[in-house]
Amino acid sequence: MSELHVEDLSAATIVAANSLTLKPGQEEFIAPTTYSVAMVVADPQKTWQRVILDGDEVVAFIRAYFDPDESTDYLRAALWRINVDAAAQGRGAGRFAVDAVLAEAKQRGFERLTVVYEAGESGPEAFFRRVGFIPVDETEYGEVVAEFRF
Repeated sequence: MSELHVEDLSAATIVAANSLTLKPGQEEFIAPTTYSVAMVVADPQKTWQRVILDGDEVVAFIRAYFDPDESTDYLRAALWRINVDAAAQGRGAGRFAVDAVLAEAKQRGFERLTVVYEAGESGPEAFFRRVGFIPVDETEYGEVVAEFRF
């Protein structure tokens, strides 16, 4: 990957974002992309949705939520979704996407970014650990809460 860059999710990129593929076994760890898109309608000021492009090809979709007044501590600055196309996985697009969210969180004055995920084989835990997230808690549903501190 040589020309990675971040763009706002737009009418020009939403179809490609919805068409990203996963590797076998990853489907059970991710909600449909349209769930993320629908949630933005409810609170567009607090969400941050972007696509990662390699040249002119969408290779990843990322969504974060920023609300310093959120009552649930681990959701104040949270990476809610990262979806990297199967063909782009392992080539730096995911790390690039996370770095973009980290930069946005830091710019907004947050001291940490969290992510919530389900543990399991083929799940995202190894990736999140590689990019610097450390498990710190568990949700009431048994999901892992991990954080990246600045």
